[in-house]
Amino acid sequence: MPRRPPTARRLATASRWPVGVVLTAWRYLWRTTPMRRVELAGSLRHDMPPALPAAANMDEMQLLEDGYGPLMHRLYRVRVAGAECSPRELFERVQADPDCVSPSEFATFQKVLGDEGRMRVNDEFVVRMAAPWDGPVRVVDATPVSHRFGTMEGHLEAGQVEFSASLEEGLLVLTIESWARSGDRFSDVMFDRLRLAKEIQVHMWVSYLERLVDLSGGRREGLLEVRTRRVEPAELGNGPLPDDEGRRRQLAEVPQRPLNFDPDGDGPFTAANGWDVDHYCRALPAEPPGEPLADGTWEAARRLMRDYRFADPTIIVANFDPSRPLAQRDMLLRARFHLLSFDIGVRVGDVVDETRTIDGRRARVWGWSYRTLQGHLEAGEMGYEAWKWLDTGEVEFHIHRFSRSAGGGNPLVRLGFRLLGRREQVRFAERACERMAQLVELERDQPPVAVG
Repeated sequence: MPRRPPTARRLATASRWPVGVVLTAWRYLWRTTPMRRVELAGSLRHDMPPALPAAANMDEMQLLEDGYGPLMHRLYRVRVAGAECSPRELFERVQADPDCVSPSEFATFQKVLGDEGRMRVNDEFVVRMAAPWDGPVRVVDATPVSHRFGTMEGHLEAGQVEFSASLEEGLLVLTIESWARSGDRFSDVMFDRLRLAKEIQVHMWVSYLERLVDLSGGRREGLLEVRTRRVEPAELGNGPLPDDEGRRRQLAEVPQRPLNFDPDGDGPFTAANGWDVDHYCRALPAEPPGEPLADGTWEAARRLMRDYRFADPTIIVANFDPSRPLAQRDMLLRARFHLLSFDIGVRVGDVVDETRTIDGRRARVWGWSYRTLQGHLEAGEMGYEAWKWLDTGEVEFHIHRFSRSAGGGNPLVRLGFRLLGRREQVRFAERACERMAQLVELERDQPPVAVG
């Protein structure tokens, strides 16, 4: 059977592009599905894709090492109550016709190799998109309640995606899990920098899960979960990007950079003295009164702070040597500023581990702060602390900062920072507080995962 569909079919698919793009954009803007979206730092140990079975045909496959940019390990999951079919019955229907649950205004599954009405390893499909690109995939694994596709040459991504169904505590659980990098530099820009392809992909797979729920005859129970774990290119070791080596050299040079302000002579660090001063506080799930619990909120927050995992990786990605003590840590932060990205150096200044008495109340406090180095757009200090009030058990995440423009650097970046920098500062801190609350919940629900 020919791998490329007939010209007439391809022209018919192309004719849907304008309508499909408009419908997709409209439905994305008006989507009301309650979702819980979380982005985490990942690691090779926990986020590599499953090994390909020996029976899978490797010809023309586009593997993870053929990709570009970071590895994204994504999980889309929904729980269904009142399903009228079993996982096996549901996937028997889906595997016979994957297009029956595809958001047809945007994407359709067209089988180009294999028998109709069934799904077997090495069958091939092309996902026809309402856009000028297609997604050729090959079935690399199939069971009665799951199937996994591997991407083929010409796909926007390089990796694998798995669809599965299971029963947990009387509920039908539907999951889409993928392990992929962008297929080329253009796709990386569209997905990771402009985020356009990322939002389209989220919309597509959420729509797919909603249609699976409808096909099961049940109803969604709780929030639809969207979780992303990101592994940076430098950690992958599979043909790193040209600037990865440059970032490693920059990280090695950070210890030689001086601070770009004098912590002892430039104070007082107040608004009256020309500094922007901020303080943020986010309440976290409480613990029983008394010292922090080994498996409680305060300890979870401390782990997240130590590894800088609360920072939104779409805004800031940190490069550092995790083997060095926190008090001696130099960090190279890759900041994303709209269409631009740039590297900035910071150095950990103080590490706090103490019990404080404030207005007669005692609080257990752990935290650390970093100071800006030469070449940073700002001059100042930013600190993060986990507090537990011992009398009530309340737990809080605090961010404090004083800063002002450092001057110098790229004129375009400097102008952008002058116009939008303050807004980006606030956005970073608010997202950090929000992510800390989300990640603490995840840390308490599952064993801690080492990162880096």
